[in-house]
Amino acid sequence: MLSDIDIANNATPFKISRIAKKLNLTNEDIDPYGHYKAKLSASCLKKLKPRPDAKLILVTALTPTPAGEGKSTVSIGLADALSSLKYKTALSLREPSLGPCFGVKGGACGGGYSQIVPMDEINLNFTGDIHAVTTANNLLAAMLDNHIKQKNRLGIQKIYFKRCLDMNDRALREIRTGLGGKKNGSPRTDGFNITAASEIMAILCLSENLADLKRRLGNIIIAENKDGKPVTAKEIRAVGAMAAVLKDALRPNLVQTLEHTPAFVHGGPFANIAHGTSSVVAARAALSLADYVVTEAGFGADLGAEKFFDIFSRTTNLYPDAVVLVATIRALKMHGHVKKEHLSVENLPAITQGFANLKAHINNLKKFGHTPIVALNLFATDTKNEIAHTLALLKQENVQAVISEGWAKGSKGCKDLAKTVIKSINLNLNQNKLLYQDKTTLKEKIRTLAKEIYNAEAVSFTSIADKNILKFTRWGYGNLPICMAKTQNSISHDKTLLGAPSHYVFPITDIKLSAGAGFIVAYSGEINTMPGLPAVPAAENIDVDDNGTITGLF
Repeated sequence: MLSDIDIANNATPFKISRIAKKLNLTNEDIDPYGHYKAKLSASCLKKLKPRPDAKLILVTALTPTPAGEGKSTVSIGLADALSSLKYKTALSLREPSLGPCFGVKGGACGGGYSQIVPMDEINLNFTGDIHAVTTANNLLAAMLDNHIKQKNRLGIQKIYFKRCLDMNDRALREIRTGLGGKKNGSPRTDGFNITAASEIMAILCLSENLADLKRRLGNIIIAENKDGKPVTAKEIRAVGAMAAVLKDALRPNLVQTLEHTPAFVHGGPFANIAHGTSSVVAARAALSLADYVVTEAGFGADLGAEKFFDIFSRTTNLYPDAVVLVATIRALKMHGHVKKEHLSVENLPAITQGFANLKAHINNLKKFGHTPIVALNLFATDTKNEIAHTLALLKQENVQAVISEGWAKGSKGCKDLAKTVIKSINLNLNQNKLLYQDKTTLKEKIRTLAKEIYNAEAVSFTSIADKNILKFTRWGYGNLPICMAKTQNSISHDKTLLGAPSHYVFPITDIKLSAGAGFIVAYSGEINTMPGLPAVPAAENIDVDDNGTITGLF
């Protein structure tokens, strides 16, 4: 069986100018980065006009196994299937982080015969956007420390802003900086986030244009002064330089699928520690250039889809016209408490037990006005009995369920899914809703999330969380939406609670403010904004031969 990288390396991609023509873009509308990838030009972005009839399709999932359930693969297969049915289609996806690529999950370009290419370049350095975010973030951190050393005219007393790195490196979670005497600054405890968790990544993905980017960068609260008032990036005059670093990163990247469907791949916030959706600029560009746009939201619907509605849609007024919920038999068995080494063994009772997780996500999506289409993403180990049993359970819930085989068959494996999505959009039965209103207090927003989406009975707040809620409300940020930072491995805060946990207390351990991004981050349970590598990192299997061909990426 060919690996993902083998399939990608054997592909024959079109020149990127030919892909651009599919969207009626000229050579002046793109800035090529080699033969097979490009950025939209600044002049192109300025002339794009909204198309009210364009349709947005959101792909989300049940609570995944550690390896993921193939959201990207389904998204890509669905887009290819729509294209094969002669619909003008584009993808809008996040770009991969090096952390997961070298860690547990591997790359994020789909898999099998439903991939975006050039897979190796997209997964590694791509067009440098994530590097630009890292640089802008660390420039701000350096200017902050320099300001304090150079007389500290703003009276900074408490620092909020951290450095970042696009790598899983647990040793950087907590560090000491400024050691070595006065010439090296003031010693203090600090730490790093992974770049995907940087507020600047969220800002890049939520900014509408360069002016909005600069406004948001200026609003970043980096510290607190001796009077207990916020200090912003604008006040230390860092905005112009940061924007200069980010100006090209703000422009969406254009690539293609194995079947030559245009794909905008741009921005990479994680959904467990950020808002988990590709950029506003990419989504608007795709919706201006195609009739159907397929996008995805990270991890399970309790994280990605909830944040898509309550943060992305609330901010942009871009709501999905259909929602696809990806499910797998192996994930159902995991939620039925089957151990990893036994997931390939037929087990109908475990599927029945684990179905509670999928049912919870179906019911949660209905709270946003959508009855999802369930895409049952097949794996080679799935048996006929297991498939039939899962489809029967879904039929009892009165939801449309379609087999998805994009990994093995490309667009042919997702044609039924594409036809079902088109039919659902044409029926226009969905009504987009938000879970809470802006004017609701921060505590009530959190309680609503915990009870309505995470199925908790109650919520507890630490004294630090209570103190920060009062402070940020006093500063005028009480109307912001909540971005929950919690595990992706459970609907709850506790990764060991599989299925659909209930009758538990949802703990809020800390509250942080992302004023530039425009949301409040609430932390629950054990959640690290700088992940660590596993015992056997995926990086151990990655290599490059004398011809420059990369192997081991998946």
